[in-house]
Amino acid sequence: MLSPITPQPAHAAGTGASVRGWVHSVETGGTVDGPGLRYVLFLAGCPLRCQYCHNPDTRHMHEGSPAQSSDVLADIATYADFLHRAHGGLTISGGEPLVQPEFCAAIYRGAKQLGLHTALDTSGFLGGHADDHLLADVDLVLLDIKAFKEATYRAVTGVPLRPTLEFAERLSVLRKPIWLRYVLVPGLTDHLDEIEGLAEFAAGLEVVERVDVLPFHKMGEFKWKQLGLPYALATTEPPPPELTERVRGIFRTQGLKAV
Repeated sequence: MLSPITPQPAHAAGTGASVRGWVHSVETGGTVDGPGLRYVLFLAGCPLRCQYCHNPDTRHMHEGSPAQSSDVLADIATYADFLHRAHGGLTISGGEPLVQPEFCAAIYRGAKQLGLHTALDTSGFLGGHADDHLLADVDLVLLDIKAFKEATYRAVTGVPLRPTLEFAERLSVLRKPIWLRYVLVPGLTDHLDEIEGLAEFAAGLEVVERVDVLPFHKMGEFKWKQLGLPYALATTEPPPPELTERVRGIFRTQGLKAV
Protein backbone atom coordinates (compact mmCIF):
# COMPACT_ATOMS: atom_id res chain seq x y z
CA MET A 1 0.00 0.00 0.00
CA LEU A 2 1.40 3.39 -0.99
CA SER A 3 1.07 6.16 1.55
CA PRO A 4 2.15 9.79 1.88
CA ILE A 5 4.60 11.01 4.48
CA THR A 6 3.06 13.46 6.94
CA PRO A 7 5.48 16.14 8.21
CA GLN A 8 6.38 15.66 11.88
CA PRO A 9 8.34 17.77 14.37
CA ALA A 10 12.08 17.35 13.73
CA HIS A 11 12.64 15.93 17.22
CA ALA A 12 10.08 13.15 16.70
CA ALA A 13 12.42 10.70 15.04
CA GLY A 14 15.87 9.77 16.24
CA THR A 15 18.77 12.13 16.77
CA GLY A 16 21.11 14.07 14.55
CA ALA A 17 20.54 16.74 11.92
CA SER A 18 17.65 16.26 9.55
CA VAL A 19 18.61 15.87 5.89
CA ARG A 20 16.49 16.99 2.94
CA GLY A 21 15.78 14.53 0.15
CA TRP A 22 13.35 13.68 -2.62
CA VAL A 23 10.84 10.86 -2.14
CA HIS A 24 8.84 9.25 -4.93
CA SER A 25 6.52 7.07 -2.85
CA VAL A 26 6.19 4.70 0.11
CA GLU A 27 4.93 1.12 0.33
CA THR A 28 4.08 0.01 3.85
CA GLY A 29 3.53 -3.70 3.24
CA GLY A 30 6.24 -4.73 0.79
CA THR A 31 6.85 -8.47 0.46
CA VAL A 32 9.48 -8.73 -2.30
CA ASP A 33 12.15 -6.24 -1.23
CA GLY A 34 13.86 -8.15 1.55
CA PRO A 35 12.86 -10.55 4.33
CA GLY A 36 9.50 -10.29 6.02
CA LEU A 37 7.16 -7.37 5.52
CA ARG A 38 8.93 -4.15 4.56
CA TYR A 39 8.50 -0.42 4.74
CA VAL A 40 9.78 0.40 1.24
CA LEU A 41 10.91 3.96 0.63
CA PHE A 42 11.19 4.78 -3.07
CA LEU A 43 13.49 7.72 -3.76
CA ALA A 44 13.50 9.87 -6.88
CA GLY A 45 16.47 10.15 -9.21
CA CYS A 46 18.36 7.58 -11.30
CA PRO A 47 21.27 7.83 -13.76
CA LEU A 48 20.37 4.58 -15.56
CA ARG A 49 17.98 4.42 -18.50
CA CYS A 50 16.98 0.77 -18.41
CA GLN A 51 14.92 -0.39 -21.36
CA TYR A 52 12.57 -2.36 -19.09
CA CYS A 53 12.31 0.17 -16.24
CA HIS A 54 8.89 -0.04 -14.58
CA ASN A 55 9.39 3.28 -12.73
CA PRO A 56 10.49 5.73 -15.46
CA ASP A 57 8.78 8.43 -13.42
CA THR A 58 11.67 8.24 -10.91
CA ARG A 59 14.39 9.35 -13.31
CA HIS A 60 14.74 12.88 -11.94
CA MET A 61 14.77 13.99 -8.31
CA HIS A 62 12.36 16.85 -8.98
CA GLU A 63 9.79 14.24 -10.05
CA GLY A 64 9.57 13.28 -6.38
CA SER A 65 8.41 15.26 -3.36
CA PRO A 66 10.83 17.05 -1.01
CA ALA A 67 11.02 15.46 2.43
CA GLN A 68 13.09 15.70 5.60
CA SER A 69 14.75 12.58 6.95
CA SER A 70 13.27 13.37 10.38
CA ASP A 71 9.75 13.23 8.91
CA VAL A 72 10.48 9.97 7.10
CA LEU A 73 11.84 8.42 10.29
CA ALA A 74 8.84 9.61 12.28
CA ASP A 75 6.60 7.81 9.80
CA ILE A 76 8.76 4.66 9.89
CA ALA A 77 8.60 4.71 13.70
CA THR A 78 4.80 4.37 13.59
CA TYR A 79 5.26 1.00 11.85
CA ALA A 80 8.30 -0.21 13.81
CA ASP A 81 6.48 -2.57 16.19
CA PHE A 82 4.55 -4.14 13.31
CA LEU A 83 7.73 -4.54 11.24
CA HIS A 84 9.46 -6.26 14.16
CA ARG A 85 6.57 -8.70 14.57
CA ALA A 86 6.52 -9.35 10.82
CA HIS A 87 10.27 -10.10 10.79
CA GLY A 88 10.67 -7.27 8.29
CA GLY A 89 12.26 -3.86 8.24
CA LEU A 90 13.14 -0.92 6.01
CA THR A 91 14.17 -1.09 2.35
CA ILE A 92 15.29 2.02 0.45
CA SER A 93 14.70 1.66 -3.27
CA GLY A 94 14.09 3.96 -6.22
CA GLY A 95 14.97 5.19 -8.71
CA GLU A 96 18.51 4.76 -7.49
CA PRO A 97 18.88 5.48 -3.75
CA LEU A 98 22.58 6.29 -4.00
CA VAL A 99 21.77 9.44 -5.97
CA GLN A 100 20.96 10.74 -2.46
CA PRO A 101 23.58 9.13 -0.16
CA GLU A 102 23.34 11.64 2.69
CA PHE A 103 19.57 11.26 2.84
CA CYS A 104 19.91 7.47 2.81
CA ALA A 105 22.57 7.52 5.52
CA ALA A 106 20.41 9.62 7.84
CA ILE A 107 17.41 7.34 7.39
CA TYR A 108 19.44 4.14 7.83
CA ARG A 109 21.01 5.52 11.03
CA GLY A 110 17.56 6.30 12.43
CA ALA A 111 16.19 2.93 11.35
CA LYS A 112 18.97 1.12 13.19
CA GLN A 113 18.17 3.20 16.28
CA LEU A 114 14.66 1.79 15.96
CA GLY A 115 16.16 -1.71 15.87
CA LEU A 116 15.03 -2.40 12.32
CA HIS A 117 16.56 -4.65 9.70
CA THR A 118 17.71 -2.51 6.76
CA ALA A 119 18.13 -3.20 3.05
CA LEU A 120 19.47 -1.18 0.11
CA ASP A 121 17.98 -1.86 -3.35
CA THR A 122 20.53 -0.58 -5.88
CA SER A 123 22.01 -1.08 -9.33
CA GLY A 124 25.45 -0.57 -7.78
CA PHE A 125 26.43 1.94 -10.47
CA LEU A 126 26.81 4.66 -7.81
CA GLY A 127 28.31 2.31 -5.24
CA GLY A 128 31.18 4.72 -4.75
CA HIS A 129 28.66 7.15 -3.19
CA ALA A 130 28.05 4.72 -0.32
CA ASP A 131 30.81 5.21 2.23
CA ASP A 132 31.61 2.67 4.93
CA HIS A 133 29.50 4.54 7.51
CA LEU A 134 26.39 4.26 5.33
CA LEU A 135 27.01 0.60 4.57
CA ALA A 136 27.60 -0.16 8.27
CA ASP A 137 23.90 0.58 8.81
CA VAL A 138 22.79 -1.64 5.90
CA ASP A 139 22.12 -5.29 6.73
CA LEU A 140 21.38 -6.50 3.19
CA VAL A 141 22.02 -5.26 -0.35
CA LEU A 142 19.54 -6.12 -3.10
CA LEU A 143 21.91 -5.80 -6.03
CA ASP A 144 20.57 -5.60 -9.58
CA ILE A 145 23.21 -6.82 -12.02
CA LYS A 146 21.39 -6.35 -15.29
CA ALA A 147 23.88 -8.04 -17.64
CA PHE A 148 27.41 -9.40 -17.52
CA LYS A 149 28.99 -8.16 -20.74
CA GLU A 150 29.82 -4.52 -21.32
CA ALA A 151 27.96 -4.24 -24.62
CA THR A 152 24.81 -5.85 -23.26
CA TYR A 153 24.90 -3.82 -20.06
CA ARG A 154 25.23 -0.55 -21.97
CA ALA A 155 22.40 -1.57 -24.29
CA VAL A 156 20.16 -2.31 -21.30
CA THR A 157 21.09 0.64 -19.06
CA GLY A 158 23.01 3.27 -21.01
CA VAL A 159 25.89 3.21 -18.50
CA PRO A 160 29.06 1.10 -18.05
CA LEU A 161 29.10 -2.19 -16.17
CA ARG A 162 32.37 -1.99 -14.24
CA PRO A 163 31.20 0.28 -11.37
CA THR A 164 28.53 -2.27 -10.45
CA LEU A 165 31.01 -5.15 -10.42
CA GLU A 166 33.45 -3.12 -8.32
CA PHE A 167 30.68 -2.40 -5.83
CA ALA A 168 29.82 -6.10 -5.65
CA GLU A 169 33.48 -6.91 -4.99
CA ARG A 170 33.59 -4.28 -2.24
CA LEU A 171 30.51 -5.77 -0.61
CA SER A 172 32.28 -9.12 -0.70
CA VAL A 173 35.29 -7.69 1.12
CA LEU A 174 32.95 -6.15 3.71
CA ARG A 175 31.14 -9.51 4.04
CA LYS A 176 27.87 -7.73 3.35
CA PRO A 177 25.03 -10.12 2.39
CA ILE A 178 23.68 -9.77 -1.16
CA TRP A 179 20.45 -10.82 -2.78
CA LEU A 180 21.28 -10.73 -6.48
CA ARG A 181 18.54 -9.72 -8.91
CA TYR A 182 18.55 -10.54 -12.60
CA VAL A 183 15.77 -9.54 -14.99
CA LEU A 184 15.41 -12.06 -17.81
CA VAL A 185 14.40 -10.31 -21.03
CA PRO A 186 14.03 -12.41 -24.22
CA GLY A 187 16.37 -11.18 -26.93
CA LEU A 188 18.22 -8.87 -24.54
CA THR A 189 19.45 -10.54 -21.33
CA ASP A 190 18.82 -14.21 -22.20
CA HIS A 191 22.32 -15.01 -23.50
CA LEU A 192 23.18 -18.16 -21.56
CA ASP A 193 26.96 -17.73 -21.85
CA GLU A 194 26.71 -14.32 -20.20
CA ILE A 195 24.48 -15.70 -17.47
CA GLU A 196 26.99 -18.49 -16.84
CA GLY A 197 29.70 -15.85 -16.40
CA LEU A 198 27.52 -13.90 -13.98
CA ALA A 199 26.74 -17.04 -11.98
CA GLU A 200 30.44 -17.82 -11.64
CA PHE A 201 31.17 -14.23 -10.60
CA ALA A 202 28.34 -14.26 -8.04
CA ALA A 203 29.49 -17.54 -6.52
CA GLY A 204 33.00 -16.15 -6.19
CA LEU A 205 31.76 -13.25 -4.06
CA GLU A 206 30.82 -15.72 -1.31
CA VAL A 207 28.19 -13.33 0.12
CA VAL A 208 25.30 -13.93 -2.30
CA GLU A 209 22.54 -15.49 -0.20
CA ARG A 210 20.06 -15.88 -3.04
CA VAL A 211 19.47 -15.02 -6.68
CA ASP A 212 16.10 -13.73 -7.86
CA VAL A 213 15.62 -14.48 -11.55
CA LEU A 214 12.84 -12.09 -12.48
CA PRO A 215 10.89 -12.73 -15.71
CA PHE A 216 10.46 -9.58 -17.79
CA HIS A 217 7.01 -7.99 -17.62
CA LYS A 218 5.41 -4.89 -19.08
CA MET A 219 3.37 -3.71 -16.10
CA GLY A 220 5.17 -0.34 -16.21
CA GLU A 221 4.63 0.25 -19.94
CA PHE A 222 1.69 2.58 -19.29
CA LYS A 223 4.00 4.96 -17.41
CA TRP A 224 6.21 5.32 -20.48
CA LYS A 225 3.14 6.24 -22.52
CA GLN A 226 1.98 8.72 -19.90
CA LEU A 227 5.43 10.38 -19.97
CA GLY A 228 5.52 10.42 -23.77
CA LEU A 229 8.61 8.19 -23.83
CA PRO A 230 9.26 5.54 -26.51
CA TYR A 231 9.09 2.01 -25.09
CA ALA A 232 11.61 -0.15 -26.96
CA LEU A 233 10.25 -3.44 -25.58
CA ALA A 234 6.62 -2.97 -26.63
CA THR A 235 6.66 -6.14 -28.75
CA THR A 236 8.80 -8.23 -26.35
CA GLU A 237 6.95 -11.01 -24.54
CA PRO A 238 7.80 -12.47 -21.10
CA PRO A 239 10.19 -15.43 -21.17
CA PRO A 240 8.65 -18.90 -21.21
CA PRO A 241 8.70 -20.64 -17.80
CA GLU A 242 11.13 -23.31 -19.04
CA LEU A 243 13.71 -20.65 -19.96
CA THR A 244 13.34 -18.93 -16.59
CA GLU A 245 13.86 -22.25 -14.83
CA ARG A 246 16.86 -23.05 -17.01
CA VAL A 247 18.47 -19.76 -16.00
CA ARG A 248 17.81 -20.49 -12.35
CA GLY A 249 19.50 -23.84 -12.93
CA ILE A 250 22.65 -22.08 -14.18
CA PHE A 251 22.94 -20.22 -10.87
CA ARG A 252 22.17 -23.38 -8.89
CA THR A 253 24.99 -25.18 -10.71
CA GLN A 254 27.34 -22.69 -9.04
CA GLY A 255 25.95 -23.62 -5.61
CA LEU A 256 23.69 -20.57 -5.35
CA LYS A 257 20.09 -20.49 -4.17
CA ALA A 258 18.02 -19.28 -7.14
CA VAL A 259 14.31 -18.48 -7.01
